[in-house]
Amino acid sequence: MKPRVMSLVIFTCVVGILIAPAQISFLNSAFSLIAVAIGAGAAGALNQWYEADLDALMKRTCLRPIPTGKITKNQALIFGIICSLLSIILLYFFSNFLSASILFITILFYFFIYTIWLKRRTSQNIVIGGAAGAFPPIIGWTIATNSLSFEPIILFLIIFFWTPSHSWALALFKNDDYKNANIPMLPVVSGIQLTKINILIYGVILFAVSLLPFLFNFVGFIYISASIVLGLYYVYLCYVLFLNKTKDNDSIIAKKIFLYSIIYLFLIFLIILLDKFI
Repeated sequence: MKPRVMSLVIFTCVVGILIAPAQISFLNSAFSLIAVAIGAGAAGALNQWYEADLDALMKRTCLRPIPTGKITKNQALIFGIICSLLSIILLYFFSNFLSASILFITILFYFFIYTIWLKRRTSQNIVIGGAAGAFPPIIGWTIATNSLSFEPIILFLIIFFWTPSHSWALALFKNDDYKNANIPMLPVVSGIQLTKINILIYGVILFAVSLLPFLFNFVGFIYISASIVLGLYYVYLCYVLFLNKTKDNDSIIAKKIFLYSIIYLFLIFLIILLDKFI
């Protein structure tokens, strides 16, 4: 179920619930979050069912349950389908039809659009497919309000434009893994230098998008001050990677960007939450 990935997904969903201009009971919000967690885990399980052959070829994924024989592909498929249905039904019961529908679309998008259609076909797989990981704050907002507005869409855009630099940084220091599995990630298809250029471009775009909550009067000076500092350091790391000329250092800097990007996204959403309450 990819619990480490799921933890960030659930946190952004929690932020969506807590900053929404409506309140729901603790029981409903708790069970709604459990439903979203089950849905995220279901998508991860279905992804591993479909990509079991690729996972076995990569050092990063070869110890997952299917390649190691802890569970069979059929067990993973049945588990993924049951959890998908359970998550949607639970979210509908404890929340509303809109939230359940968006969760349903998210699972379908991640599995059919990203996993089956894009991942093995294009180096832009993570750019388009990254939309699946950007839906949780929207789901959180709709859990609380049963409606959509520009605020959760801005949160969606932050995650959407965060995903490419985060994923391509991983692809840089795991480049051999992706080559062995014949996955057309950007470094494999277009080379290291073009990947570094794209990481920098998306780092700059992310910095600009991270200013939108303040520009739309969604948050105040606490957020804008922190986001500028966090964002400038992100862009700085991406620029250092772009300027670097040695392969060994590329891997070191790319790993630093990857790890910092996780901290960055967590802090951005945490600061949004703190800003709204303070």
